[in-house]
Amino acid sequence: MNVTAEQVIFLAFAVPLVAAAIGVVVARSPMYAAMSLVGAFFCLAGVYVLLTAHLIAFLQILVYAGAVMVLFLFVIMLLSLGGEGQQLDRLKQLQWLGFVLGGGGLMALLAWISREVAGAEMAAVGPDFGTIKAVGRALFTTYLLPFEATSLLLTVAIVGAVVVAKEKI
Repeated sequence: MNVTAEQVIFLAFAVPLVAAAIGVVVARSPMYAAMSLVGAFFCLAGVYVLLTAHLIAFLQILVYAGAVMVLFLFVIMLLSLGGEGQQLDRLKQLQWLGFVLGGGGLMALLAWISREVAGAEMAAVGPDFGTIKAVGRALFTTYLLPFEATSLLLTVAIVGAVVVAKEKI
């Protein structure tokens, strides 16, 4: 079995990505979960670079690791979610159950995918695939409604967080 440099680099991004994703789920403090999510975003950007999707990698860091995570941290601090040490045994057991079931489901999915794509050739893409022009055209034509709905949803979430925080004061 020959291991290529690309596979090694992929593992260098994939293993910390999975570890950070697990950290998001099992962290007791919302702050630690948010910081684990930032790490996962950066590792995911590395995987995008391996897929030669440089624009998506840049946007992943700029939009998600930058703007969205600042928004999440702002809401966490605004609501004073410090993780007051709620030690619920049942919740911890449910977290482990979810982790085990999710891991089993992931293994089954990976086994199915590896069977489906074994020996399959990748489809050829056009020369403008992944360029800023192509992404912009798709974003503002085909995906305009989901794009605008997402911006509206984020605005409503911020307003809701401020309203909830004002009631505590």
